[in-house]
Amino acid sequence: MRDLNQKADAAVPPLNLSRAIVVVPTYNEADNIGRLVPRILERDERLSVLVVDDSSPDGTAAIVKAMPEFGDRVLILERPLKQGLGAAYIAAFQWILANTDFQAIFEMDADFSHDPVALDEFLVQIETHDVVLGSRYLHGITVVNWPLRRLVLSVGANRYAGLVTGMPLKDSTGGFKCFRRSTLERLPLDRIKSDGYSFQIEMNYHCWRRRMRIKEIPIMFVDRQVGVSKMSKRIIIEAMWMVWALRLRRIP
Repeated sequence: MRDLNQKADAAVPPLNLSRAIVVVPTYNEADNIGRLVPRILERDERLSVLVVDDSSPDGTAAIVKAMPEFGDRVLILERPLKQGLGAAYIAAFQWILANTDFQAIFEMDADFSHDPVALDEFLVQIETHDVVLGSRYLHGITVVNWPLRRLVLSVGANRYAGLVTGMPLKDSTGGFKCFRRSTLERLPLDRIKSDGYSFQIEMNYHCWRRRMRIKEIPIMFVDRQVGVSKMSKRIIIEAMWMVWALRLRRIP
């Protein structure tokens, strides 16, 4: 494990976490969501799940609404159009901050590339950190079933992002992470418009520049076995430009 911002503005007070929520964006994840949500809930009684569904035509939302704990520990935020990963997370964060008292908020993929077992360590580390990031490159490479081309792209993207922005992260593009509520309250969520890789980099950059206490923990990333990847050339190009925009922009 690795702490960043050792010279953070102040020590992070213990959280004494009582409630946390895992945000899971979905688009056509009917084959995965019914298995994933129970796996999350069984990890810890403090965990709830918020599915953010962009009107999936495969019936993902209906599966969520049919779950036994829907309306209690299982919630859904439905959006009328497919608007992208970054917009889904921002909508979820803003809804959570405005309508709930959850003290910790997770990002997690719907396709089992993120192992729910890792939630246990996130819950431990968020007690004493502002942000906890799941890293695929903290101790070598812990990625399974990716084609070599995509692995090279991911490793290169992280090195490029670190070189341009100055962030000392091993994995700035990963999507398995946990924020304290107070962390999200300090971020300019209404100004974050990026998607995919760019969204993850931008969120991390805002935290780093605000001298928050960041913790990287190792995770095992397994490529999806069911469904279709949402990665595109547009997302890759956006990330290449975003890092320069972050460097040149005055943040905070």
